Amino acid sequence: MSAENNQKTTELLEQLFAAFNRHDIDGVMACMTDDVVFEGAAGPEAHGNRFVGADAVAAAFINVWTTMPDVQWNNTSHFATGDRGVSQWTFCATTPDGRRIEADGVDLFTLKGGKLALKQAFRKDRPLLDPR
Repeated sequence: MSAENNQKTTELLEQLFAAFNRHDIDGVMACMTDDVVFEGAAGPEAHGNRFVGADAVAAAFINVWTTMPDVQWNNTSHFATGDRGVSQWTFCATTPDGRRIEADGVDLFTLKGGKLALKQAFRKDRPLLDPR
């Protein structure tokens, strides 16, 4: 892949995280393939919870925004090479019981046809913080 394609992927990741922080499901899903797979940071399997297909993935993201309406992915940085991309971030949110999550994480992405086909999330396992 060329440096130009790597730059396009990096721009796609910037677009994705801007949409995440706006809680804009149409903007998020515009970055992904119809058959996208999202592997969440937590869940009963080694890969976390797995969501397959645009509808299931969209529902998972909407659930996060609904459960934690102030959620943001801060301090983002992105890079890409070939058909792979990486985003680093700090996940910041208030849980329904008023405690805070502030934990660093990364997403590993695989692209297909210029869109995101696989999103694998990894986040530090940090205790919840008392309300500020």
